[in-house]
Amino acid sequence: MLSLTLREVSLALREGRISPTELCRKCLNRIKKTQHLNAYITVTEELALKQAQEAETRLLQGAPKGPLDGIPFAVKDNFCTENIKTTCASKMLKDYAPPYNATVVQKLLDQGAVLMGKTNMDEFAMGSGSTDGAFGPVRNPWSYAASYTEKTGAVPESDWVVCGGSSGGSAAAVASLTSYLALGSDTGGSTRNPAALCGVVALKPTYGLLSRHGLIPLVNSMDVPGIMARSASDAAIVLGILQGLDMRDSTTVAAPSSPTELPEHFDVKNICVGIPKEYHAPGLSEETLMQWSRVTDMFERAGARVEQVSLPHTQHSIVCYRVLCHAEVASNMARFDGLEYGLRSKVDSSTEAMYASTRHEGFNDVVRGRILSGNYFMLKQNYQHYFVKAQKVRRLIADDFKHVFSSGVDVLLTPTTLSDATRYSDFTQEDNQTRSTQEDVFTQPVNMAGLPAVSVPTALSRRGLPIGLQLIGPALQDKKLLSVAQWIEQRVGFPSIRDSSESRNETGVTKREQTSAV
Repeated sequence: MLSLTLREVSLALREGRISPTELCRKCLNRIKKTQHLNAYITVTEELALKQAQEAETRLLQGAPKGPLDGIPFAVKDNFCTENIKTTCASKMLKDYAPPYNATVVQKLLDQGAVLMGKTNMDEFAMGSGSTDGAFGPVRNPWSYAASYTEKTGAVPESDWVVCGGSSGGSAAAVASLTSYLALGSDTGGSTRNPAALCGVVALKPTYGLLSRHGLIPLVNSMDVPGIMARSASDAAIVLGILQGLDMRDSTTVAAPSSPTELPEHFDVKNICVGIPKEYHAPGLSEETLMQWSRVTDMFERAGARVEQVSLPHTQHSIVCYRVLCHAEVASNMARFDGLEYGLRSKVDSSTEAMYASTRHEGFNDVVRGRILSGNYFMLKQNYQHYFVKAQKVRRLIADDFKHVFSSGVDVLLTPTTLSDATRYSDFTQEDNQTRSTQEDVFTQPVNMAGLPAVSVPTALSRRGLPIGLQLIGPALQDKKLLSVAQWIEQRVGFPSIRDSSESRNETGVTKREQTSAV
């Protein structure tokens, strides 16, 4: 039952094959069994069982709230949840419990979804490995899968691989079968990167399509709530519920009127797939390149038009992002001063000393480093030279995408990450900034342009770890993008992690198609 997609488990609940309370208990047991992954910061066991009981009552009365009624979900710990700790994986907010829910969380609860807990992440979402939070690193569930341990002879306890970031806990929660969907945030690839490394689907929606109200900000002009799920179809169901205007977020836009359901048989003959030549980046692994070529060939054989395209300003994207990201971080982090909420240092010799001490104790080196460089970029003498110039380059990057999509290209196909997941021991050899620069190379330009993108798992590498590819579309074409993603999904035969305690009859999927997880 835990291996089913959201759509399948929703049907099972309605048909009475399992009750919401039973399902909730299964997920809670699975969370305990996979505690070593460190995917959750807070597990909301009592609340989850209460919500599941309420869902059960509604289903017995034949009045479910919608397709998510009784479905377990998880939320990245930078989305506000009423009276539930929201820490951003930082000492600064370790005991902070907001008085309200983020809009996207509230919309899921309004549909009867069951909150399992808050997931681990990089501190304040600054990182690409989910290794830099105050609550320790997240382990990739595939580190314990037979495909990895048997092919590499790896010992999971010492050779475990990272799950990407900064929404690594959410990706691990979906991949390890403890929730059917999870919310992440995506500023430069923070949902797509971990989704690719954990073998799940992640949608980074068009900027403004989902409300940011209640998402603790990193970079306001690029942050979007992201959706992680087991399939493109599941992501489409969740998108249909979460999208639309929100009075509390002035950047939201009205949702386009399109059906929630994805077409079962999507005809790719009428679409043009663009392959950006600049995405043949240094460090791109041979296996990722092979998968990129394989899926490109699939499109060609199915009758789609495939064209090489150019996004010339992509090469400047990372430098540009660094300036804009750090500048907005410096501004956003100013609110954490020890006065109103969050950590307050015991140093009280003066207000200035208390400020300085609070921020030193509350933030890790990565956050402090970004605040320092951000303030440097915003100094009067540097503002034009750094910040304004970066904004101009950002416009050129957005124009590159606009030009390609106006030339008749419907979607762009690119890698999501340079390679499969790295061992934690190797990953931590480099500093956070260097890692983020390398890992965000394919995902980050999309955030600059505010466009939708989806990462789809396509195959396992020679090491038995997931490899994902990314689809990018024009603004507000999220549903079409997911339809293309589903088309890929139906043809690549990606093997998902399976709960080894479940029988074949429960899941309806043969062992050959799945990879057992410890």
